[in-house]
Amino acid sequence: MSHPLHFGVTLPQIKRDWREAREAAIEFDRLGFDSAWACDHVYGVPDPRLPILEAWSLLAAVAAITQRIELGSLVTPPFLRNPAMLAKQVASIDQIAGGRVIMGLGAGWFQPEFEAYGNPFPPLGERMRALEECLQILNGLWSEERTTFAGTHFRVNDAICEPKPVRRPPILIGGTGERVLMGIAARHADIWNNMAITQPQLEQKIEALKRRCDELSCDFDRIQISQQCVVIVAEGEAAARAALAKAQKIYGGHMGAGLEEHGIWGTPQRVVDCIERHRALGCTSFLIEFFGRDTRVPARLFAESVMPALRA
Repeated sequence: MSHPLHFGVTLPQIKRDWREAREAAIEFDRLGFDSAWACDHVYGVPDPRLPILEAWSLLAAVAAITQRIELGSLVTPPFLRNPAMLAKQVASIDQIAGGRVIMGLGAGWFQPEFEAYGNPFPPLGERMRALEECLQILNGLWSEERTTFAGTHFRVNDAICEPKPVRRPPILIGGTGERVLMGIAARHADIWNNMAITQPQLEQKIEALKRRCDELSCDFDRIQISQQCVVIVAEGEAAARAALAKAQKIYGGHMGAGLEEHGIWGTPQRVVDCIERHRALGCTSFLIEFFGRDTRVPARLFAESVMPALRA
């Protein structure tokens, strides 16, 4: 299956207020980005004291003020929410959006926010099993009249979800584990998203996903390959390099790992070349965090100078 290029952009959310998020969402929609994303944390990362807007509340509000852009979470873990209630929330938001929600799911990793909010944070293997149970409940409630499920971590009994989503929300699985996580992606995902921290290992991770699909007799070509990424774009090389140096200090190893060598940064033409290198590996979706205080500024430059060159 040939997947079209997809350019998503993260919403202002950490140390930002609703006004900033609203204005950015409207602008991203106008500029022609394919999707807008909220990170699903209740604590600002890496410092819990950082204020952050809750992801699905934010996406519900954005659904009501945009017309075209798809909306997703990057990514929702099990245990922060009851999966049946999550299915109901997402179905309602998809109704508001007219069928534009993407369901982003992952195992979760920021232990302090789980424990502070009174939620369990079991070992990774248990979180993976809970993730698969969550997927079964979501798919059941979105497609069946009534859903009953009894798993190790979650249960629903004759549960009804009406109205259902306008469309069955595409499933994005985010994460980099090459056995269990990629097995879940092979079985369930429409999109697999590589985390920013492992952007330098994108080729290796794609090959691992191919192997898991082969082992499980799943169709690798049905899955769109996506990369979470910081993007630095500026009119001139000097400005781009100055922004790169600042971004590396701010992001450190979480979002800034290998940014200079493997990331997407520079003048518009250099950014085009960086994206083409990713595309040569099979990556056709880019979930972008633009670097800048007002992310609408680099987003405009990207939309005006980068997207047309790549979609020509």
